[in-house]
Amino acid sequence: MNARLPQVDPSVTAQLVAALTPRLRKRLDSGVGKVAARPVSREGDVVRIALDDDTDLELHAPGGVVTRAEAIRCGCLLAPDCLHRAAAASAAPVAEPAALPTTPAPPTTPAPATDPSTASPPTTHGAASPTGTPTPTTGATPTAPHSPPPDEHAHASTPAQDTATPAQRTAATALHDAAAAVLEAGTDGAGAVLQAELLRAAHTARLAGLPRAAGRAVVVVTALRAARGGDPAYRLADLTAALREVLVLAHRTPDATGPELAGLRGSVRQPYTSDGSLRLYGLFAEPVLSATGYAGAVTWTADPTGRLHTVSDVAPGGPERATGAADRAVRIGDTSLTHRELSRAGLAVSGATVSPAGRLGAGAGVRAVRASGVDWSAEPLDRLWAVPVTEQISRALRDDQDAREDQDLLFLDVTLVGTVREAAGECLLAECDGPTVRLTAAHDHPALPHRENLRLLASVPGVRLRVIARLTPGPLPRAALLAVSHPTDPGRHVDLGLDRLGRADLPTAPTGRPHPLPHPADQPHRAPHPGPSQRPTPPPPVDDAPLHLLRRRVTQAVSGGRRVLAFPGGRDTEAARLRRYGLGTAGDLLTELHVTAADRARDPFGRLLPADTARFVRAWLGAAVYTEFLDRALCAAAWGASLDATGRSSAPGHSTTGRPTEEPGATRMPAVPDPEAAIRPAAPPARSGH
Repeated sequence: MNARLPQVDPSVTAQLVAALTPRLRKRLDSGVGKVAARPVSREGDVVRIALDDDTDLELHAPGGVVTRAEAIRCGCLLAPDCLHRAAAASAAPVAEPAALPTTPAPPTTPAPATDPSTASPPTTHGAASPTGTPTPTTGATPTAPHSPPPDEHAHASTPAQDTATPAQRTAATALHDAAAAVLEAGTDGAGAVLQAELLRAAHTARLAGLPRAAGRAVVVVTALRAARGGDPAYRLADLTAALREVLVLAHRTPDATGPELAGLRGSVRQPYTSDGSLRLYGLFAEPVLSATGYAGAVTWTADPTGRLHTVSDVAPGGPERATGAADRAVRIGDTSLTHRELSRAGLAVSGATVSPAGRLGAGAGVRAVRASGVDWSAEPLDRLWAVPVTEQISRALRDDQDAREDQDLLFLDVTLVGTVREAAGECLLAECDGPTVRLTAAHDHPALPHRENLRLLASVPGVRLRVIARLTPGPLPRAALLAVSHPTDPGRHVDLGLDRLGRADLPTAPTGRPHPLPHPADQPHRAPHPGPSQRPTPPPPVDDAPLHLLRRRVTQAVSGGRRVLAFPGGRDTEAARLRRYGLGTAGDLLTELHVTAADRARDPFGRLLPADTARFVRAWLGAAVYTEFLDRALCAAAWGASLDATGRSSAPGHSTTGRPTEEPGATRMPAVPDPEAAIRPAAPPARSGH
């Protein structure tokens, strides 16, 4: 994917690829690489690619988006039936639904107040992606946590129907088949042709009224291009999560009804409703840098009741825009406050409009002036840290279709104790009222100061800090660090993605707190080395159940396709090992995954018949959903919360699913809901999923 090219509507790419002859389709992947490597120049709304000294390829993108196939013009002798047009569309970023120009329809009924701000395309979770666990209600990828405000002409959708329409069922089936073909081929085999088929299915789903599934399909295509192009921001876990969600949505939509169907459909834009006058207090600001070519900043504020609101400035751009957006004025009212200043000051807003996700609108009727702010230890911000940690974890792990963007934020009081080395690098260890939390960098891009600030904080163990972090589900307490109170001035705070700490900001007197020993889960076992008696006791070992066995096969299928699981190996040994640890369902899912991958029947003449893709996809989907629920259950157990039978988290003391009889010698694991409940229309699960 070439970020210098304008965004292209998914239907344009699908149309151009479909018009190619079979011979040209075979050459499309190599053509994409050649076109992406050619020099690019821009003149207004026209982007020109120099194919050679005498031939140019032009992309006409009014508003930054190519919306018609005729807008891509080639000067070669074979045009318009040449390979270059389809290759250029396949090399360009995919336009998000919110980025496409729309013509507002006149409302037949009074519509609720909507945000009159300028629309810009949605982004993905900043940790990641990208990666990132993207949120279920948006169509974004794993690297930025916020979407820009919706279009000012967006109106509330008509009341949802009780059942899916025939067009929606057809679109869901087509989307399922296209995603299944991608899973069958893996990232190595999912070239431009399969990507175009998935984009065509996504466009059809969007027209049929399934924006959530269409958005996630676009995320899958973007991740596939990042994987095949060697993008360092690519994360296999993000692609796996996006592909799993596309298949789940396509599988459940045809049979869903009522509120469940409304959640599966999603919405293109969220309506903004009037919220009167608001008195807001700046909390922190974070940069946004997505793998899809969007960057900016988001400032978090809180009202006197502790409810969080966001002000965002996200637009196409790169790391320079992510770091520079903090010093731009916020787009709300007539205030001249920058995002950096607002995170430490306050705002008085009249005529405010707020989306269900907590985003503040910037319409013509909104007025805002600067007001005084408070530090984190004063009301109303102090009440955010007064919420027990287990309640915060329960809120973050709640599987809610209408979840707010602040659902996964954690407000913790921690004491730094050192660092621990992991496969992805070092992370900061901190004690948090019981569990030892691993605090990681929210973004690894070198243009952002996350990693450098983390190293400096690790050099002062024993310091007591207030922190804001974003939960990272996993078997160990883990969160991505976003902001901290100043190490030497508790009345100030540091936005770790925008501010750079220096040695002068750290305490000068040593704390005398020793660094902890390396965690047993991160280093191979070694015989104890004799040392002084005052050496600190290592942390208790984590559960060593082989959960990675099933998770590894799920991600391997996404990377290499069905064929990588068809090879004979230690499948029986791995399944038996999972059962010994009380994970009977995991063992069954792993066995079924291998069996369906290797199942190839022959005709009477001994020729191999086509593989049963539907059976393999269903087995993979069951394993992927199970691993997701298992990660949530282990995360809740690590923090002291729990999950009920529906996969929702709850505080200790709430009922959970029953535990079946465990095998002798099996390691006791937390109760995990049945993953099959998420991929079949039937209501309650039949077993607890051990």
